[in-house]
Amino acid sequence: LTMKVSASFISAGPGVASMASALLWATSSTNAFLAPSSSTHSFGARSTPVASSSPSSIASRASSSSCILPRPNSRNDLHERTRSSIQTSTSLYSSSSPSSPISSPTAEDECDVLVLGSGPAARAIATLLSSPNAVDAAATSSPPLDVLLADSNYDRRWIPNYGVWQDEWLSIRDLFFSFGHSLDDDDCIDRTWSKTDCYFGGSFDIPAEERMRLDRAYCRIDRDGLRRCLSPENDEGGKARYRVLRARHVSKATSINIYSPAGSLVHDDEGSTILLQSKPFSSGEDRGKEPATTTRVRAKLIIDCTGHESRLVLKDDRDSAPPPGYQIAYGMLAKLNEDSIPDKTRCGPYDKDAMTLFDYRTDHFPPDSLEASKAETAPTFMYVMPLNDNRVFFEETSLVARPAVSFRECKDRCRTRLEYLGITVEDIEEEEYCYIPMGGPLPARDQRVVGFGGAAAMVHPSTGYHLCRAMMGA
Repeated sequence: LTMKVSASFISAGPGVASMASALLWATSSTNAFLAPSSSTHSFGARSTPVASSSPSSIASRASSSSCILPRPNSRNDLHERTRSSIQTSTSLYSSSSPSSPISSPTAEDECDVLVLGSGPAARAIATLLSSPNAVDAAATSSPPLDVLLADSNYDRRWIPNYGVWQDEWLSIRDLFFSFGHSLDDDDCIDRTWSKTDCYFGGSFDIPAEERMRLDRAYCRIDRDGLRRCLSPENDEGGKARYRVLRARHVSKATSINIYSPAGSLVHDDEGSTILLQSKPFSSGEDRGKEPATTTRVRAKLIIDCTGHESRLVLKDDRDSAPPPGYQIAYGMLAKLNEDSIPDKTRCGPYDKDAMTLFDYRTDHFPPDSLEASKAETAPTFMYVMPLNDNRVFFEETSLVARPAVSFRECKDRCRTRLEYLGITVEDIEEEEYCYIPMGGPLPARDQRVVGFGGAAAMVHPSTGYHLCRAMMGA
């Protein structure tokens, strides 16, 4: 069920359940989807018992009392089974795996859903799953799900600049409101442009100065504001109800549902047990005072939102797929020197009242030059967000290439373009280096850890847009 949902919710339309609704059912008291197909486990590759993901089989199991698994009578019972499963797994792998470098657990926790990661995808699905309204939406009498979000870098600021179409953002806002969670524009939107401009001149006999204007509003997300809105009530003044553990997993999938170090992540017929490790203090006055600690967490379901380079979610290698292309971009938030510019409503050719989505022109390179040839072979475009006064975000982007265009190439082209357009950068407040795999295989469907966000290749295959797809998919 879970992997089928993660592979199909991208194109979900009316009447198709969201990821949160599907996972809510999956973690209900019946635990039907976790029912083993036999009384023993097989630890060979791809042979760990996994229930069928067809809708008909799901419905039949959900309605069958024989699929209901007993819940632990107490937390102690749960932990006893957890210890037993880890000891069994360690003995099974002891002949083929090196001894685990993980310290012995010093704490234990239990939850319905464990979400790994703390980016937009992780916080979005944790927020919706932990909402009391999520239970009502699923028409169950269960209490709200206990959702635990784990990431040792939880307090790190989000780096990317996020842009969204206003109509898509409004759909996201309505979705979260239906779960009882408000995403107010005053908190989450930094600026809105009512017009969006594009420049494709220099190709197909289009004049270089010709502009294509779209009457479709575009927004820049206030990344700090959105991060706060998707944070818990007791953290950063948020409104979400999930819990936070500042620790990371130390496991790596070596085959389907098999992980190294041995015993660091174990599945059984009632859920999963994973070891999470906190980071020791490495700077400041507390350096060396508190070592890394290990927490054993018991969860009915684990969702991996750790990004494109997930160590837990394996890609499906049974069907051949071309290797992914890569979107690469160099961006900078710049302050411009406009002392000699009479018209402060523009920065070069760009209207400050509009967001420039594409400037694909190459007239800033000398004709027949090596630079012009490279730009034709691996084109890049300028993306422009005028913010306030003389602050503008510029980003030179390679939409998709295989092999990838280098960051240095994007940075050099950005500076060359701005210089040609007469735009003088006085100061750079921040820089952004963007790397997005485009395409490639989906996650293998028979693994127990559910990939979500970048870990599940949830990127628009032709644009690289990710934020809206993850938040709507949640």
